[in-house]
Amino acid sequence: MSPRGHNYRYGSWHDGPDPLAAPLDVRGAALDVGRSMLGGRNVRDAVRELLRRGQRDRPGLDELRKKIRERRNQLRKRGNLGGALDRARAALDQALATEREQLASEDTDQARFDEMLLDELPDSVSSAMQELDSYDWHSDEARQQYEQIKAGLREQVLDQQFNGIKQALQNPDPEAMQRVRDMMADLNSLLAAHARGEDTEQQFADFMDKHGDFFPDNPKDVDELIDQLARQQAEAERLLRSMTPEQRAEIESLIEQAMSDVDLASQMAQLRDNLQNLRPGMMRGQGMPVNGEQPLNYGEAAGVIGELTDLEALDRQLGQDYPGSTLDDVDVEALERQLGSAATRDLQALRELEAELQRQGFVRREGGKLSLTPKALRQLGESTLRRIFADIRSQQQGRHEEPRTGSADDRTGAYLPWHFGSEQPIDAVRTVTNAVLRTAGDERSDDRLRLVADDFVVAETERRSRAAVALLVDLSFSMVQQDRWEPMKETALALAHLVETRFRQDALQIIGFNIMAQPLSALELAEVEPEWVQGTNLEHAMLLAGRHLRRHPDAEPVVLVVTDGEPTAHLVDGEPWFDWPTTPACVRATVRQVDELSRYGASINFFRLGEDPGLERFIDATARRCGGRVFSPSLRRLGEYVVSDYLQARRGRRGAA
Repeated sequence: MSPRGHNYRYGSWHDGPDPLAAPLDVRGAALDVGRSMLGGRNVRDAVRELLRRGQRDRPGLDELRKKIRERRNQLRKRGNLGGALDRARAALDQALATEREQLASEDTDQARFDEMLLDELPDSVSSAMQELDSYDWHSDEARQQYEQIKAGLREQVLDQQFNGIKQALQNPDPEAMQRVRDMMADLNSLLAAHARGEDTEQQFADFMDKHGDFFPDNPKDVDELIDQLARQQAEAERLLRSMTPEQRAEIESLIEQAMSDVDLASQMAQLRDNLQNLRPGMMRGQGMPVNGEQPLNYGEAAGVIGELTDLEALDRQLGQDYPGSTLDDVDVEALERQLGSAATRDLQALRELEAELQRQGFVRREGGKLSLTPKALRQLGESTLRRIFADIRSQQQGRHEEPRTGSADDRTGAYLPWHFGSEQPIDAVRTVTNAVLRTAGDERSDDRLRLVADDFVVAETERRSRAAVALLVDLSFSMVQQDRWEPMKETALALAHLVETRFRQDALQIIGFNIMAQPLSALELAEVEPEWVQGTNLEHAMLLAGRHLRRHPDAEPVVLVVTDGEPTAHLVDGEPWFDWPTTPACVRATVRQVDELSRYGASINFFRLGEDPGLERFIDATARRCGGRVFSPSLRRLGEYVVSDYLQARRGRRGAA
């Protein structure tokens, strides 16, 4: 008994969610989605990739589909679909052997004549049974064996179509079979009325009151009843299509004979036509190969085909490769039937993960379109920046501190003694406090407080240079082809996060360029997808960079260029002009913009990706012209180089002056 009077009972865990399972790693999932986007996917595809792959300790859709395929292979090896014919043939041979024994014991001309008839029976089981329909059996046992062939097949066919009919056929007396015939007639009447568009609500209710025991799934309306029947009929159709043409012809003939004996053949044909009319799409499935050794009777074979149909649908649902697909499409009951409750828990975890990404504000859906949120972008930038700082060897670079203190910037919270010539602001409160403490034990003739030089303190301030930074990133398709797209985006987002969180006084503008250049926010860059366009318009990017820098005349101007190709496009009368190989006109236009930025005082540094000789010649010459530097980092270290250069460049010539 607990102190509060509650009783607790403990026992072994049997089933249900794992009580020790780790909680959903939604933040990790958001990072995975973000990284997939940086690699060129849109948000929807990135989320889909996450669900496909799963997380470290949670299987994804791919793992569930793998189990589906394994289960499907097991079923395909379970047995032989021709087993119904094989069993019918064996039973017929047994009946004929019993009949021949009886004929051999009779010394009559009729017995000899009937022996000749049996000897001339065709090899086909269905054809032989057609001829035996009018045969006058001498052995009651043989006749019963023969009738049991048709009765057994009839029971299997009806039980496959109507799950609750087996009970009625356990004692197939005339009264029981009449109930089946009445149900079939009423069912076809109901379906025909529904197909004509009539209101069948009351007719359906009357039908279920009268024949509900044939339908243990208890459909709630006509449409649900039709769906159930159509699925069963589709299984039967797919079973027949899975057989060889000879097997199919034989089994269809046997079924026709079995149903005709009890006046059900026409009703079954009418039911098939009604379902084909009401649910045509469900009847179009292809046959399925089942190549096992064990013979299956009709009911067993139909069950295998039904399970394979379930697995085929589950594989499609879990694949999520069709328009408008969601995890809500997955048939949970079918999944549990095929793979067990653990698979349904895995699916539920993926559903919760997808929902939590939206609920916790990492992705949002607007107008049916998924997009990344600023929260997810911040987390992605923070994660990338943390990795970059871990790679930067110098802690001084990582902390980005100037050793000097200044007079008109942010206070650090520390205080310094005042000296003659100090530029920092005097802290009046702390100065007076020092004077009070110094004179606390003195006797004073008045209330005046006298200050001395040692009482004065100044507030320590931190000199922080301000920079206007233009980060020019190449968006040409070669960046995707050479796997440079993701490192480029990671670098830009890390720099944006650094500016946003530690250097808010700086003004950063990301400019993406291919055939044209455009200013991009960090979020827009994260979501930009590759375009199959030719052209590297560095001139336009430099032009936009100059406009950005001039909007911040009091800041240190910094231009950082990340590219993997020489300029091949420039503006002519405001329109892009592409040439390959690059032309002197394109080079001149680009260099003209570089010169404009140099005259403005901007530091321009280049980060060359790849070993393109044309790019190397152009960048080296341009850097010498503008006094910039050229870096050739590996993709892994691109972010480290760009961030380090930013931290150094923002202390540039104006800050040092």
